[in-house]
Amino acid sequence: MAYVITQSCCSDASCVPACPVDCIRPVGAAPDATSAQMLYIDPEACIDCGACVDECPVNAIFYEEDLPPQLELFKEINAAYFHNKPLESEARPATNPRPRALSKTLRVAIVGAGPAGCYAAAELVGVDGVEVELFDRLPTPFGLIRSGVAPDHQHTKSITKSFDHLFADKQFRCHFNVDVGRDITHDELIAHHHAVIYATGASTSPALGIPGEDLAGAHPAADFVGWYNGHPDHAGHTFNLGTPRAVVVGNGNVALDVARMLLTEPARLAATDIAQPALDALSQSTIEEVLILGRRSLRHAAFSAGEFLALGNLEGIDVIIDGHQVDDVDPAGDDLDVETAFKLRLAREYARRPATPGNKRIVFQFSAVPMEISGAQQVEKLRIARADTKDDAWVETSLVLRSIGYQGVPQRGLPFDAGKAVIPNDQGRVIDEAGRPLPGTYVTGWIKRGPRGVIGTNRACAQETVAQLWTDYAEGTLDNQVQDGASLTALLLQRGITTVGWEGWRAIDDAERERGARMSRPRVKFTVIPEMLTAATKQPTMQ
Repeated sequence: MAYVITQSCCSDASCVPACPVDCIRPVGAAPDATSAQMLYIDPEACIDCGACVDECPVNAIFYEEDLPPQLELFKEINAAYFHNKPLESEARPATNPRPRALSKTLRVAIVGAGPAGCYAAAELVGVDGVEVELFDRLPTPFGLIRSGVAPDHQHTKSITKSFDHLFADKQFRCHFNVDVGRDITHDELIAHHHAVIYATGASTSPALGIPGEDLAGAHPAADFVGWYNGHPDHAGHTFNLGTPRAVVVGNGNVALDVARMLLTEPARLAATDIAQPALDALSQSTIEEVLILGRRSLRHAAFSAGEFLALGNLEGIDVIIDGHQVDDVDPAGDDLDVETAFKLRLAREYARRPATPGNKRIVFQFSAVPMEISGAQQVEKLRIARADTKDDAWVETSLVLRSIGYQGVPQRGLPFDAGKAVIPNDQGRVIDEAGRPLPGTYVTGWIKRGPRGVIGTNRACAQETVAQLWTDYAEGTLDNQVQDGASLTALLLQRGITTVGWEGWRAIDDAERERGARMSRPRVKFTVIPEMLTAATKQPTMQ
């Protein structure tokens, strides 16, 4: 018998060093390690010790005999990975040159409290002599874990528990509700810290570049995701849900999240932490079909096998795929990776399923390119060019959501690569136009590498960045004189900035959970900043 990694895998690889027989892949220097949507356990090598289960931060690992029916296929997926890639000793990442203690204090600021910033902090905290200060423009931490992960994926959100020890450390301070670039400048951060790590993510969406996308009813999917997750930037948004069909352009996991949220019964959503205004609006929705468009073929679908499999288990929702789009693709092709082969296999199965009268529908169209959005004052229809049939077709809809990725935005005081939408860097060291490192300035996460990977991918990314920081420290390039934490606190106070520390966030967290408990929900989120700040002051700040 063996353990099996399933759908909610975050790929942060906490389980890898816990395995005594080294049977979890991909890790280390493997080419697919940084792009893997999930990890796999070799069933032949697994010794059933359960060490990986104890380390998994998102409860994604099951004993094979305990797999729920809807996750049974992951037993086969795990085994198939090693069929094509037999288990061999695999190189580990180079050991981070992390010292045990410093001879003098090293102050590091991290800008952005999402997973990338938290992983970077975890690499620093624990070294005697290091002081870490975490900044975020919102009063709440955890970035896209809080405001990007779909409300019905509570297991994935539980990864925040793995950072509890970090926030409790005496070497660590939080400055939430501080907008770096507006409330305090980069130069001022450098004046108070030996190093600054930016982990600001990718917060905007690229445009489709087609006529009509500025009409009312056409939105970035990121706005819709932020709205149903209660992000303050999107609390005031409205979406036309009084239409029978919505169209999502793009076919990654975010597109699948959006489709589920649009079609899931409100009673089921009410058991999640979806924002209350979104729950109220979706309860009145008349949407019966979500059309998901992939510009490329099914073979190049961007969603993960796990999320695609989960769609087929949704109650009251049919998954529709045109049969001719899967007939000419061999899911057993030798050149296919495990995930792609299983996605093609699932697509064939969905294509064979008969539609259920009365069910809602998620309809996939591949090789479908949006060409034009039409309407008088708002979206009325979308013209789609089908590469496989060479025909154009108009689809009636009042809601078009583009889910074609995220992109970073410039950080005031730092260089920016507009083409790649990242801060230019060399393995995490920020560089100027001439390729020279900016003293004491680093990046990690999506603003460093672009919007690739899953939550746990940020762990290896942060390790690489912090390794560069330790190298610079050892070479003496981080020995500049800086002001202390008290001086920084005084500066923010002088400017009238209401900062929220860790105890303030815990007060917000407690208040949201109490609101949720009254409604049998995990939490009911505050969606506007003044409410968050009021909740944060209900307990004294300990920092």
